[in-house]
Amino acid sequence: MAPNPAMSPMGCRSVTPVAGGERDPWLDNTKMVLVTLVVVGHSWALLPDTHFSNWAYDFLYFWHVPAFVFISGYLSTSFEWTRRHFKALLYVLVIPYLVFEPALYYYRLSLGEDVGWVLYLQPHWTMWYLPALFCWRLMTPVLKRHWLFLPLSVVISLAAGLWDPEWLGLPRILGLLPFFVLGLHLKPRHLHRLDDPWVKVASLGTLALIAFLSRGLDDWARTAFLLYDAGYEGIASDVAYAAQTRLSVMAIGLVGAFAVMALIPRRGSWFTAMGAATMNVYLLHGFVIKTAELRGFKEWSADRPYLALLITTLGSIVLALALASPWSRRYLSWLVNPLGTWESRHKGRGRGVPRTSVPTQAAPPIVEQSPAHAPRAATVPPLPGGPDATAPTPPDAAGGAADPAPPPAAP
Repeated sequence: MAPNPAMSPMGCRSVTPVAGGERDPWLDNTKMVLVTLVVVGHSWALLPDTHFSNWAYDFLYFWHVPAFVFISGYLSTSFEWTRRHFKALLYVLVIPYLVFEPALYYYRLSLGEDVGWVLYLQPHWTMWYLPALFCWRLMTPVLKRHWLFLPLSVVISLAAGLWDPEWLGLPRILGLLPFFVLGLHLKPRHLHRLDDPWVKVASLGTLALIAFLSRGLDDWARTAFLLYDAGYEGIASDVAYAAQTRLSVMAIGLVGAFAVMALIPRRGSWFTAMGAATMNVYLLHGFVIKTAELRGFKEWSADRPYLALLITTLGSIVLALALASPWSRRYLSWLVNPLGTWESRHKGRGRGVPRTSVPTQAAPPIVEQSPAHAPRAATVPPLPGGPDATAPTPPDAAGGAADPAPPPAAP
C-alpha cells in the first residue's frame, strides 16, 4: 500500500498537530535552522586555518550537533517495531544511504581527493548521520520505556571513548546517544518552557559564555572532543581526564542546544515551510561544497580569511534555502526518496490526479517527526506555536512521502 501523501515515512502524520490540527511552526523552524547550520559547518572546511575561523567552528560544533540529535530523538518517540515503521526506515534511511554514500564517495574520488574509507562500512563525511539515526531508531522502543535509560546512555557515552571502532560510525552512535535519549523522554510541556522570557534572556548569556569557552578550547580540551568520532586514546593520554572532558563537553553542548532552540521563532513564515525538505539539504549540499573546493575556493580564501568566512557563511545559507525551496521539493525529492516519490505519484495517477499535482517531499535530516504520542497531545493544552507536535523528520527526518500542497510548515 503506497504511503499517504499526508503521512510520514514512518507512518506518522507529516504534519505536527498543535491547536486546531495545524502544523507546529517551531519544530519546522528548528529543523531548518539546524540543517542550515550543518551546511555552514561543512562549508567552513574550505576556510584557511586561522584563530578566528577555528573559534567560530568550535563554537558552532559545541551545540549544533547535540541539538540536531536531540530533535531527532524528540521526533522519533512514536517509532515501534512494526512493518510500517521498518518500511519507513528502508525508504528514508537505508536507501538514501545505499545511494548517496557511493555517489559522494566516487564524486570525491573523481575530484582527485584521497578518500581512504571502506565504502558503506565506514560512513564518510556527511553520511555518518544516516546509519547513526538508523541504529538509534531501532533502539527507540527500548530506550523510551524508562527514564533510567538516560543516565545509562551517559555511562555508555563515557565508556565508548575507551575503544575506537572504525565501523558504521560507532563512536558517534554511542557518544551522542544521550542527546537522542533525552529527546525521547522530554515532552512538549518541557520544551514550552523555552518560550519563557527569562529563558530567552539567559540563552543569550549562555551562548556568550560558550563563545568564551570556545575561544580557549585548546587550553582545556580539543576540537576532536566536539566531534564524538574518536576514542580517548587518539585525543588525550589520560583516560580519566578525557572522560571528564567529554562529560563537560556534553553538558555545555546540551545547554547550548537549548539556548539556541529557545531563540528560534515560534511563528510560521516562508522559512517554516522549508523544514519539510531538510533531507534534500542534507544529502545534496556536500556535492556543491566539494565542487567549490575543486574550483579553487580554498586557494582563493587563503589570502582573504575574513572575506572568505563571510562569503562562505552567506553562501551556505543561500545554498540551504535553495535546496529546501519549493522547486527543490518538487523536482529533487525523488533523488533522496525514490521509492516514496514513485509510490505517491503512482497513487496520485491511480486516482486520476495529474502527476504535477502530487509533488513529493523528502524526509528532512533531523528525524521523522513522530513525537506525537497520544498522551502528549492529550495532556498538553494548545500552545501558540509551542512544540507539542508530532511530525516526521531526520535525515529520516520530517517528511517522507509527498508534500501536501503548500504545507503550513515543514521540517
